[in-house]
Amino acid sequence: MITIDQARVLYNGADAAHSFDHILRVLALAEHIAAAEGADVEIVRTATLLHDIARVEPDHQLLGAQRAREILAGQPAERVDAVCHAIEAHRFRKGPQPATIEACCLFDADKLDAIGAVGVARSIAYGAIHGQRIWSQSLESIDASQPPPGEDNYTPSHEFVYKLTRLADMLKTATARRIAADRHQVMVEFFHRLDLEVAGDA
Repeated sequence: MITIDQARVLYNGADAAHSFDHILRVLALAEHIAAAEGADVEIVRTATLLHDIARVEPDHQLLGAQRAREILAGQPAERVDAVCHAIEAHRFRKGPQPATIEACCLFDADKLDAIGAVGVARSIAYGAIHGQRIWSQSLESIDASQPPPGEDNYTPSHEFVYKLTRLADMLKTATARRIAADRHQVMVEFFHRLDLEVAGDA
């Protein structure tokens, strides 16, 4: 329905955490999950290639689905609908819940790219872009039941506590949950090691 080269030009100017490299990583994961879960790989592939085309806009999942519908004009309506639903349902905090296996594949792949070693790298890259400190307090002193600190003290460690630790439990497919177990442990080890090194204990 759309090629990688056709999709690539839609992401010019994206930041390091949401660049086309992110799209390609999510694509590899989504296709793997789709094949294992018996999903329609073409629907998953198309939705993945288009899921962040409106990333800089508020409610980008809705605007992205709208733009995808325009890009895919002329394709079979039921397949375009399936692609657009997957795009609308890929967000962590907003949008409808994934109602199809194809939407679940994209949702899970997108979340997997936010955890593990890549997730750590992305959180640091995002923090650097937005002027965040590398570290401001230890994991054990961050209380996730309280509101996060202001921008001056929000760090990748806070992102780990407030968001990244929750992602593995949100995954929809068995395939993604198996991948997430390893990736989650990598993050845990990294952020605990970061605390030790900042304190001069390692």
